[in-house]
Amino acid sequence: HVQLVESGGGLVQPGGSLRLACAASGIIFRINPMCWSRQAPGKERELFAIMTSGGSTNYADSVKGRFTISRDNAENTVYLQMDSLKPEEAAVYYCNAEVRRLLRQRTYPYWGQGTQVTVSS
Repeated sequence: HVQLVESGGGLVQPGGSLRLACAASGIIFRINPMCWSRQAPGKERELFAIMTSGGSTNYADSVKGRFTISRDNAENTVYLQMDSLKPEEAAVYYCNAEVRRLLRQRTYPYWGQGTQVTVSS
């Protein structure tokens, strides 16, 4: 069984910063990729940051230049540094990962439970 647990959400003022973390635990051979998504009330979930195990990253235009995804492969943890946050970016932030539990097994998607980010003065 694999679990993803996010942490680091909370209240931040507009223009402020937050750092989220997502730790994967369980039987894990490899995780590739690890991603961050978010979902605001009444909106669809938006995938906005991806990082491969090799270190390649991809960002949605909406966060490019302000958000930074990073990962610690040894700890099976992905981070999200969010700077210059905007009120409209208040949402539940989720991490997800494609996990290969054993060599020669297919990968399976796993999601964390989400962490609330509120951007308000």
